[in-house]
Amino acid sequence: MEIILAIGIGVLTGSGVWLLLRPRTFQVIIGLSLISYAVNLFIFGMGRLRTGAPPILHEGVVDATARYVDPVPQALVLTAIVIGFAMTALFLVVLLASRGLTGTDHVDGREQGQ
Repeated sequence: MEIILAIGIGVLTGSGVWLLLRPRTFQVIIGLSLISYAVNLFIFGMGRLRTGAPPILHEGVVDATARYVDPVPQALVLTAIVIGFAMTALFLVVLLASRGLTGTDHVDGREQGQ
């Protein structure tokens, strides 16, 4: 399970960095979103990954808390998802305003051949 999560984080991070280096603003925004998702998965993974563990604590079981995941990273990721969605919406509005003012969607404001 951990190797699948690590590969997923690596693919998202690599794709996000590659898109960040592209010349168009929409690709940069998608790259930022992919890196944000990779960071969310990383934080989520820090709370330990457990499969097949019961979700409820039982009385009389010694060291029962060692078998459960930490809920704090899950709450942090949920908050980060909401903030990331709002930031993406803001970036898209700024992208549309910039395209309307400059007439191009390149990051530096000019076409490659100029």
